[in-house]
Amino acid sequence: MQQHNTPILSTTFGTERKIVSYEFGHDDQQQVYIQAALHSDELPGVAVAWYLKHALSALESQGQLRAKITLVPVANPIGFSQQIQGQPLGRFDSLSGQDFNRQFPAIGESLAEIAGPELSQNISDNKRVIRQAIDRYFDDYTPATELQSQRAILMRMACKADLMIDIHCDWEAVAHLYTTPQAWPEVSVLGHHLGCRTALIADISGGEPFDEACADPWYTLHRRFGEAYPLPEALKPVTLELRGARDVSHDQAREDARAIINGLTALGYISGETPPLPEVPAPLKADLAGCEYLTAPHAGVILYTREPGEWIHAGEIVAEILDPITDQLTPLICRQDGLLYARHWVRFATAGLLVVRLAGGEAGRQGPLLVP
Repeated sequence: MQQHNTPILSTTFGTERKIVSYEFGHDDQQQVYIQAALHSDELPGVAVAWYLKHALSALESQGQLRAKITLVPVANPIGFSQQIQGQPLGRFDSLSGQDFNRQFPAIGESLAEIAGPELSQNISDNKRVIRQAIDRYFDDYTPATELQSQRAILMRMACKADLMIDIHCDWEAVAHLYTTPQAWPEVSVLGHHLGCRTALIADISGGEPFDEACADPWYTLHRRFGEAYPLPEALKPVTLELRGARDVSHDQAREDARAIINGLTALGYISGETPPLPEVPAPLKADLAGCEYLTAPHAGVILYTREPGEWIHAGEIVAEILDPITDQLTPLICRQDGLLYARHWVRFATAGLLVVRLAGGEAGRQGPLLVP
């Protein structure tokens, strides 16, 4: 195991933060990148990453790694510093107001200009050329802010991977994941091992999240040069949502880390006997544009009537919003069948608050598809 400490551009006098990463394995033909807590108030992944660090170290010492695996247990040191009167504020950067998992730069066209002249008819050489082009791009990139610096450090490591795993969690939720149609066949194996109940699929979800920003360079190169040169498979991105923000424990973290190791073994990144798939249903493949989002029409206390993981039929009530002054009790009724995969953890809704999300409906939403 090698530990690397990469300094982040300091935003003010007398301060410095860094990204700490761990590298396991020596065969970098195949590469896996795993990070946790890009939203720093989402802690299940941090505990999972700790168990992964020790498991990967043991596998490395036993010579079982078939890939170089990079692990970043704390992907957002900036967010962890944002504590206001004891409350963590880890989703949005306090200086810019930007979501830490949005507005990552699209670098595909720039990489095409760097890598294009050096591509050949040798697929292995082309993989090396593309990875070197990623390094050259970030060698020449000058971040203007601390947030841009953090984003660049993470992307430089992640964009070179064959498989990129970004670990998050939701408010209150069952395990689920986000990925692209191209990555789904491989990601489905990982999701099944983790017991994910649904997989939310989209080519472009909007907002430039980390997973799509890491895959975009590879998709761009395939569009530009795929007919002229043999190119390696594109990076496969997956965002894992490991249940809810309060679902943090030794037992759960240990189980999730074991599931990720089993998934990586099944996919050939770790040697060993292929573990059997868990005796649970495979993730429900759902179009992200088909998810139904239910919002509060007025302020009030949220009274849930259904639980995450339940299948809801069109016309059923999933929650009610109570205004105790006017006696208004407004039901939130789903319009289509779907899996209730996530709901808000607060119990007071302001008007317009996103309360419940369901997966499984027909694609109909347009524009940005992710939670704001």
